[in-house]
Amino acid sequence: MFDELTAEDIKKMEEEIEYRKLVVRKNALEAVKEARAQGDLSENFEYYAAKKDKNQNESRIRYLEKMIKTAKIISTDSAEDEVGINNTVTVYFEEDDEEEVYRIVTTVRSNSQKNLISNESPLGKALLGHKVGDKVEVKVNENYSYVVEIRKIENTVDEGNDKIRSF
Repeated sequence: MFDELTAEDIKKMEEEIEYRKLVVRKNALEAVKEARAQGDLSENFEYYAAKKDKNQNESRIRYLEKMIKTAKIISTDSAEDEVGINNTVTVYFEEDDEEEVYRIVTTVRSNSQKNLISNESPLGKALLGHKVGDKVEVKVNENYSYVVEIRKIENTVDEGNDKIRSF
């Protein structure tokens, strides 16, 4: 796996694991016990649904634990005037004559609908380390690239609202 994660990503994953172990697991086990008490298991949909929920929770816990164990911890530190992880960046797309605002995050927190772009995406990679006024070429593939201009960089305070993606 070897995902690049920040210390904040690890913290959020550990919090989710703790919640799943202490709250979700307890509720799932109780649901299985209640469904089992209803009798004939061969035709008991509630039992199978409860078992499925319990197994999905255990699978998610194992997944998060493996991600933490195999993660490469990266720093969110960057120069004040350079684009880094957790910075909000306003970029100007020359091709479209439009400005967009993005926040650079790790892959597990990326969400294009909320303009949270991964540090491993073509745009995220291209922006990292650059300054306001820099024109950056974003290579999408061998045949296509485009140019953006960095207009503004803001140091984003992590509100804790962006969740780790579920798979």
